[in-house]
Amino acid sequence: MTFEEFSTTVYPFITFKQFHSAYYRLLEAFAVGKVKKLIVTMPPQHGKSVGASTLLPAFMLGLNPDLKIAIASYSASLASKFNRRVQRILESDEYCALFPETTIKRGSKGSSYIRTADEVEIIGHQGSLISVGREGSLTGNRVDCFILDDLYKDAMEANSPIVRENCREWYTSVVRTRMHNDSQEIMVFTRWHEEDLIGTIRSCEKVVELTEWSQIDNTPPDVWLLLNFEALKCSNPTQIDPRQVGQPLWPDRHSAELLASKRRLDPQTFEALYQGNPTAKEGLLYGNNFTTYSTIPHEIVKFANYTDTADMGDDFLCSINYAVDSDGIIYITDCIYSREPMEITEQLVANMLKNSQTRVATIESNNGGRGFARALQRLCPTVKIEWFHQADNKEARILSNSSTVIHNIRVPENWRLLWPNLHNHITTYRRQFNSNRWHDAADVLTGIVEHEIHHRHIRKIHFLR
Repeated sequence: MTFEEFSTTVYPFITFKQFHSAYYRLLEAFAVGKVKKLIVTMPPQHGKSVGASTLLPAFMLGLNPDLKIAIASYSASLASKFNRRVQRILESDEYCALFPETTIKRGSKGSSYIRTADEVEIIGHQGSLISVGREGSLTGNRVDCFILDDLYKDAMEANSPIVRENCREWYTSVVRTRMHNDSQEIMVFTRWHEEDLIGTIRSCEKVVELTEWSQIDNTPPDVWLLLNFEALKCSNPTQIDPRQVGQPLWPDRHSAELLASKRRLDPQTFEALYQGNPTAKEGLLYGNNFTTYSTIPHEIVKFANYTDTADMGDDFLCSINYAVDSDGIIYITDCIYSREPMEITEQLVANMLKNSQTRVATIESNNGGRGFARALQRLCPTVKIEWFHQADNKEARILSNSSTVIHNIRVPENWRLLWPNLHNHITTYRRQFNSNRWHDAADVLTGIVEHEIHHRHIRKIHFLR
């Protein structure tokens, strides 16, 4: 019985397209031990987890009830969900007819065996299935097969260097230490960042892209096989993926027109999530892509300010006045962008607030911001001043919100002349975070869209009166 036949037997509702058949053929090669190290990247909502994290472990335990399998994902709850789905397959009548030797505890039967949401043991055999969240412990557990499914929840996590490093450390100190000479591992990811775990593996181990079926029999066990299914075919046709350039992977669900619209909204994110090709970030993050305006529309619902005080002596204080219209579009109306001492910038910002229609100002309290907020409240008693501590990673915030900034913020036509330093630092801000000397302007634009569009929960806001 092939893996595809098994899958349609226990999951009769499953849909198979050409790429699913190729994917399941590859998973079958993995299940029978022909492939030891496998990476598959696929766009969201294309069935990668159903194949690799639900049906595959059930199939492998049927073939070998003594196998010890571990499933890991970005959260323990998601990994447990995969485990429960596998358990439901193992106790189904269809499965029992196919693999009568692979049974799990039901009621009082097999009472000495474990069955929880996170772990289940095969009755009468050594096999088991355990699930764990990223950075979770596997102390004392030998693992014959590791299934790593989406170790990053979203762009915020993948863009965080701290999360990426923690993931890498967990992989090397937990996953790899639980494996032995004959262990297998499979990674099924939607890509978010070029330095995610797959990117790390590609930079330090041998990885070969799978283009022909013969590679399965000819690839050494210590070499990774990688298969990337592009949402829109851009690479040349292969034996594995024979689509012509421009053809969508699953046109019934994600048409070429729909995918093209997603690409227009955010080309870089599309390349990562849908094409499996997170590009290097040496280029410009914003460039000259801002929409300009000559007059502010009449349908303004809010006048506000967002201020980030200077972190260090060389940094800029960035204080931006803005207006929000009824559609949520943000118009930058005025700005103080200065490296002057705080006693000078306090008065500059206060004058800007008093000479505008601003009714509320939000101050990041990090690095002296609380004292700055108190000074502003004293100088501008008619403006509501609020301050909060920004605890999220700056790099992750700026990179994750860059497309939102470009699409929702409008700048004056002559902003290059009005605020030359601000204009220069924004339009030359690079995707490679550490390549930038100043992050102040990008940080404030990010804070504005978080505050006005994402409505991100701020742990505690303080109002000064």
